[in-house]
Amino acid sequence: MAEITRLLNATASGDTSAQAELADAVYQELHRLASFYMRREQRPDHTLQPTALVNEAYLLLIGDKPVNWDNRAHFYSAAAKTMRRILIDHARSHRAAKRSGRLERVELDDGVIAVEENANELLELNAALDRLAMLDERQARVVELRFFGGLTVEETAKVARVSEKTVKRDWALARAWLENELRS
Repeated sequence: MAEITRLLNATASGDTSAQAELADAVYQELHRLASFYMRREQRPDHTLQPTALVNEAYLLLIGDKPVNWDNRAHFYSAAAKTMRRILIDHARSHRAAKRSGRLERVELDDGVIAVEENANELLELNAALDRLAMLDERQARVVELRFFGGLTVEETAKVARVSEKTVKRDWALARAWLENELRS
């Protein structure tokens, strides 16, 4: 963990060799998160692959502008938010293309991942999470960190700068609220 924080700081300082090391160090975890998100979806015509999701997120996170990351948890929190935005944008474009009748499925290889039955479920979750943020921003952040970021209760508490007890309470309340919202 300390090594990743060191690499993040070195990358922010412009160390290009640290950037390559950082990519190697975080790739596995980012790919695990991306695969986790993609497994939650079941749409058979999904064209986004976990590797593409990781690559796009990493480029957006590291990019040309140096970012001062507080620590590993801060980086993975930003990665979770970035992957969420990419998936939502992909779902929106899929839904728009489907409505216009221009969508054509092209399989390049066996790596095409089956994802959500339809993009609407992901968009509904995103909308519900946005509504939750208007009611309780901290609870929405806890959901994002835990659900999209894959952070533990302890890591979430550090990033959100609250106690673990608060994270557990917010997580339970937010999950119940989201389940109720998504049912209606």
